[in-house]
Amino acid sequence: MPTPELLTQILHLRSVSGDESRIASQISEYVFKRKYKWKVTPEIFFGDFFQNNIILRFGNPKTALFAHMDTVGFTARYENQLVPIGGPEVQDGDWIEGQDEIGEIKCQVFVKDGNLFHNFPRAIQVGTLLSYAQQVHDNGDSLQAAYLDNRIGVYAALKICEELENGLVVFSTYEEHGGGSIPLLSKFIYEKWQISQALIADITWVTDGVHPGKGVVISLRDSYIPRKSYLDRILKLAQCSGVPFQLEVEAHGGSDGRELQLCPYPIDWCFVGAPEENTHSPREKVNWNDINAMVDLHLYLMRHL
Repeated sequence: MPTPELLTQILHLRSVSGDESRIASQISEYVFKRKYKWKVTPEIFFGDFFQNNIILRFGNPKTALFAHMDTVGFTARYENQLVPIGGPEVQDGDWIEGQDEIGEIKCQVFVKDGNLFHNFPRAIQVGTLLSYAQQVHDNGDSLQAAYLDNRIGVYAALKICEELENGLVVFSTYEEHGGGSIPLLSKFIYEKWQISQALIADITWVTDGVHPGKGVVISLRDSYIPRKSYLDRILKLAQCSGVPFQLEVEAHGGSDGRELQLCPYPIDWCFVGAPEENTHSPREKVNWNDINAMVDLHLYLMRHL
């Protein structure tokens, strides 16, 4: 299948953590153009107070779906040095790009003595943000590109908006670099709508127990542990949905669920996402069956939780 136009568009937007304004504007523009064609027209919360985060309210919400908009990347330092944003998995020679006040930048990144350097022929202005140069390959079975974490989650969330009748869809920022937007968002959605349950639309890993093409992943734990009674509800609904899914247990990693667990509001959470190979590299790879299962299961859960 050809890559959907929506996904192609957002895959080519730079938005490393802290610089999500372009993708936030693109998502809000997409929503404003299409919201009247959706089953329910959402109320949109977006602007200076929300700091590039976006909240869409459909009907009478009980559950919030979170998808983060940012990606890993790099900050230009001095003497051709780069400081990582998030946890990019770099191979020598990976292409990166960005722009400073002088002009467009495209160069390669190298690892030397545990530090990162670029080979751009001039000095890059200090503080310039850079990210992987994008190359999208779709063979019909799998999609390979940079930023599938978490463009797939954003894509899934926007697809769900087409059919959602009741719920919140929340596009968050800063997730790849330790979080930071969830305290604001959790306070707003709990105090305004008393939302006490959430789903995380994000990307996880292919491992020895999680395989590409076998369905969306429900994470039973990562570095944080969701409340079991909530997980049990999710699993029972997943079994009824008919959507193929896999179970994950990890000791490491995290998501916006981590910050929801730490926030001072009683909000349960569960991570539901497609598994990916080559995470945080320009060669991230996700199976289309898993992407479609991710959309289908999130929509089923939003309708039945």
